[in-house]
Amino acid sequence: MPAHIVIVEDDRAVRAALAFALEAEGWRVSAFADPAVALARAAPAACLVVDFHLPGIDGLELIAAWGLREPRPPAVLITASPNASCRARAAAAGVVIVEKPLVNSELVQRVRDAVQPD
Repeated sequence: MPAHIVIVEDDRAVRAALAFALEAEGWRVSAFADPAVALARAAPAACLVVDFHLPGIDGLELIAAWGLREPRPPAVLITASPNASCRARAAAAGVVIVEKPLVNSELVQRVRDAVQPD
């Protein structure tokens, strides 16, 4: 069975593009706009792809909350212009940051690295 990737991104167009790109790699994808719905409904994941700016919670808080309900999978945080605080928090949590705009295959490669570590 292909690895399950969970996307949490409130921008519909970005969410659809991410889902398309990851499904094209052969992964099973669940995509959510609302972080609370993702926490309540998503099946266990091999990797999380989470936007930093979400309604009511930031992406790093969502990733931490995910770890309270199941062993936290590897996570990729997507954001435009992460500040020093965001970078420090992500590093401390072991979360990889991929900066927007997502113009090349970096996100897919980061997910691939997370799902199939060497």
